[in-house]
Amino acid sequence: MILSTLDQVSAADFAEGTGWAPKPEGLCRGELCVPAPGALRADGTVDVEAAAQRLGMPVVHDESHRLWALGSSTLGGKALATASAADSQLVTRDGNPFRLSSLHGRKVLLVAWSSY
Repeated sequence: MILSTLDQVSAADFAEGTGWAPKPEGLCRGELCVPAPGALRADGTVDVEAAAQRLGMPVVHDESHRLWALGSSTLGGKALATASAADSQLVTRDGNPFRLSSLHGRKVLLVAWSSY
């Protein structure tokens, strides 16, 4: 979620941008609610820094562009929610299709490279 300020973020905008709906009982996504005292202000805005801390979201500020970036929640402090990879279909050097699921049960290291 990209923000131009951390002061006046409405509960609806926060929910739309993060998937976490601020409610009186805490920050909720579906049936999962995380207690977040002080995250929802009396005027209906969200204290983004408090919410980010409770959800384990990284917050980065770019002073030159006057923007804030709010990362995805980790709750446990880990970046990955699961260790499951998507079943991508790749193309071999010979032009044949290859699915990652054919390596099921083996450890796999994916290396990506880009010239930019």
